[in-house]
Amino acid sequence: MNVAAKYRMASLYVGDLHADVTEDLLFRKFSTVGPVLSIRICRDQVTRRSLGYAYVNFLQLADAQKALDTMNFDIIKGKSIRLMWSQRDAYLRRSGIGNVFIKNLDKSIDNKTLYEHFSAFGKILSSKVMSDDQGSKGYAFVHFQNQSAADRAIEEMNGKLLKGCKVFVGRFKNRKDREAELRSKASEFTNIYIKNFGGEMDDERLKDVFSKYGKTLSVKVMTDSSGKSKGFGFVSFDSHEAAKKAVEEMNGRDINGQLIFVGRAQKKVERQAELKQMFEQLKRERIRGCQGVKLYIKNLDDTIDDEKLRNEFSSFGSISRVKVMQEEGQSKGFGLICFSSPEDATKAMTEMNGRILGSKPLSIALAQRH
Repeated sequence: MNVAAKYRMASLYVGDLHADVTEDLLFRKFSTVGPVLSIRICRDQVTRRSLGYAYVNFLQLADAQKALDTMNFDIIKGKSIRLMWSQRDAYLRRSGIGNVFIKNLDKSIDNKTLYEHFSAFGKILSSKVMSDDQGSKGYAFVHFQNQSAADRAIEEMNGKLLKGCKVFVGRFKNRKDREAELRSKASEFTNIYIKNFGGEMDDERLKDVFSKYGKTLSVKVMTDSSGKSKGFGFVSFDSHEAAKKAVEEMNGRDINGQLIFVGRAQKKVERQAELKQMFEQLKRERIRGCQGVKLYIKNLDDTIDDEKLRNEFSSFGSISRVKVMQEEGQSKGFGLICFSSPEDATKAMTEMNGRILGSKPLSIALAQRH
């Protein structure tokens, strides 16, 4: 093993640091277990304020292990520090191997309590209760050194009571896996969402409308404080086939003079994933829309808006985007035009550069790609 690799193995991550903790303070603390080669508190590049974590490099691996065993969750400046091996292997971090996800945690369970409950199953590389300014968010992650330890933790802890709460413990799933799972569930839905049926609907009437498609497990019209329908509700069927048929036949149907919407009922996380996918698609389309050449137009007269700028340049070819930059409703004197072909952009730049538009001569240049 070379010297550099040895030092990497003797490196600890120190998290949850108070903003006022200094390298000197950490050096004095960790030097008590053995020789320290270096300490680096990670800081904001601009403000130089601590980002709340640091790396400590020991000369000896055994000293790093001793610090991890004896100093984890010690209090420094009123905050409990969190130690773990510095894991520079991005694949190991992201692969999900040995990683478990815990939810429905009692808000009183902190990092130390979490570590104590799960360290019995094997060596822990890292553990963290997710929190915000109000405290624990009720879920956490534990990363074991190997998958067998993670499997033992899942088998033993899933469904167990911790501080009176029945916790869920399962394999960590990355975002791609979670989104794929949601898409799979979406194709097997049994719950439907109905809206736009007005204020006269109640549970019984809604059940009468939809029970012809199959056995319903529950029917609910959402109501306000006075008990009046809010115009939307949910029906849960005992089979996907019944739910699918109800959506196909009832969506857009007229009920009491109202065209109703009927679709698959989505959980919040599904709606968020769908919106995210839609925004990413729009972003890709916007990028594709400017695959030609962008022209940067300067020295614009205050009277020139998007429409006027487009009209002046449309004779040179197909334009996918025009934007006059504004601040508080006033032109900032420059804008962008995106042509679909380099030839059209070149022709526009040649003929319009220096042309008087309004009261000012235009200054045109190729917009730089970043």
